[in-house]
Formats: sequence, structure tokens, C-alpha cells
Amino acid sequence: MTTTKQGMSLPIYTYAELSADEQRLVDAAIEASEKSYCPYSKFAVGAALLTREGKIFTGCNIENAAWATICAERVAVTKAVSEGYLEFKAISLYTVNKPGGWPCGVCRQYMREFGQEFPVLSVCDVTRSVQRLSLADLLPHSFGPESL
Repeated sequence: MTTTKQGMSLPIYTYAELSADEQRLVDAAIEASEKSYCPYSKFAVGAALLTREGKIFTGCNIENAAWATICAERVAVTKAVSEGYLEFKAISLYTVNKPGGWPCGVCRQYMREFGQEFPVLSVCDVTRSVQRLSLADLLPHSFGPESL
């Protein structure tokens, strides 16, 4: 177990404990992180998004000198939506930082447009240790399409 800044204990899963789909997502997120363009922060992130249909879309963070960065999660979601996929089963994020990383607030709200119950997997370093929370856990009391 590890404790978050909010004092919440989260189980840590090994790669072997994940489902086959989750393992595919972890592998795809790691591969996506290798394409990251992060010359300023040196904080490479890879994301892999699984659609209801079983297709995986990947993304990496992309920085520029004007600090108009786009996060890996938004790249993956944008690629999926631009191809007509609107329902997601899970997303995996990979960073080399321990204990891993969670989506920023903008990415949480961006993903929320398409649901809130799918799991978000935070994968850490080469150990591939994984923490899992639903998007609803990461963005409680959210504003979504049904709020309009």
C-alpha cells in the first residue's frame, strides 16, 4: 500500500496481477512515453486509452518553448475521438517517477466528458507497479454533459 497526499491508501498491483487488457495498456503507455517530446521538463509521460471496442490509442506529452504543453492523456483521447470512438474502458499512464503520476486537473476534466467510471492506471518506472482509481475518484463532484 501507498498513501496519497490526501491520506488515502491505495493498493499497489504488480504487472502480473493485471488483466490481459490492462497489461496491453501498460505496455502501450511505456512505448508511447519513449516518443515524448519534453526537452524542458524532462518529464516523459505516455498514455494508452482502451475503447469499449478494444482499440488502443496512445499519446505522449508534447512541450514547446511557449509552454503550451499538451499532456499524454489529452493526446490519446483526442486521437480516439477524432477517429469516432467516444466510450472508454480504461486509460494507463506511465512515468519514470516513483510512485507514478496521475492526470492533471485539465486532463481529468477533459476525460470526464466521456465518462467517469473507467479506471485510470498509474504505472511507475521499470518495476511496472500499478495503482488504480476510477476517474470519479480522481474528479469527485464533477461537471459533465449531464449537468447541462
